[in-house]
Amino acid sequence: MKSLPYVHKAIKVSEEMCDHNGHMNVNYYYRLFDSTYTSFYVDELNFGQEYIEKGFSTFTLEDNIRYLKEFRLDEYVYPSFILHKVNKKLMHFVGILQNKNSEIAAIFETVLGHIDLNKRKIVNFPNDKFADISKVCSEQNLNIEIPFEIKLYIKDADA
Repeated sequence: MKSLPYVHKAIKVSEEMCDHNGHMNVNYYYRLFDSTYTSFYVDELNFGQEYIEKGFSTFTLEDNIRYLKEFRLDEYVYPSFILHKVNKKLMHFVGILQNKNSEIAAIFETVLGHIDLNKRKIVNFPNDKFADISKVCSEQNLNIEIPFEIKLYIKDADA
């Protein structure tokens, strides 16, 4: 499969990442997904420290990981992501880890809620922020066909 629109640099499986079965431990699948989509989230979507200082952030509401193939010591993992869907309060990311043959080894989905840090409650994105992330979402989903079932769901932006 072709990579998803946001491509992170390849990561080599280290001995530390492997378990007693001789393959990458499930904890590291999650760590790789979390760290690689976070770079997209912070660097590309501007949810870094400056946004937090304005009193807003996002909290993870739900995650789903599917393990399809194993990674073994010294193999390379190729992560990529897409901002699959957004609405006024939520973002839904989909990510994949691929092997050197471009086969999908794992699928990750996460839904994040936009949080007012003072109220500790989910609130709408500011209009300009919503416009920015909606634009990225639309651009990334243009001409992309995801060849697997999406498990998580959020309502459409206009719902």
